[in-house]
Amino acid sequence: MAHDRATKKQQELLSFIDGFIKGNGYGPSYREVMRALGYKSVSTVAAHVDALIAKGYLRKGDDYSARSIQVVSNGRSEPTDAERALKYLATREAEFRSSEDTESADTLKKVIDVLKS
Repeated sequence: MAHDRATKKQQELLSFIDGFIKGNGYGPSYREVMRALGYKSVSTVAAHVDALIAKGYLRKGDDYSARSIQVVSNGRSEPTDAERALKYLATREAEFRSSEDTESADTLKKVIDVLKS
């Protein structure tokens, strides 16, 4: 994913969030960001975070909790467990097809389709 360029303020916010996560193992609250960067309101932080999500620099974690924000590296966030599982199943399906076990491959394909829907 190509990123739209972040503004200077957004880059500052992104850098703070990245450092906070690396130092603490979880994301900062919007209030912590507000205090650290000298913003006057939490809504300003929320607006910048939303813009960075829209531009592809940040993403909300799977649980959407207040501290679940994640920095996207190189245009791609770490895959979720579900994405890893689907990739594994697709690999297994290909292995079944190459060994000409079409019945197993077809069954696995149906499971993958259900999981994707």
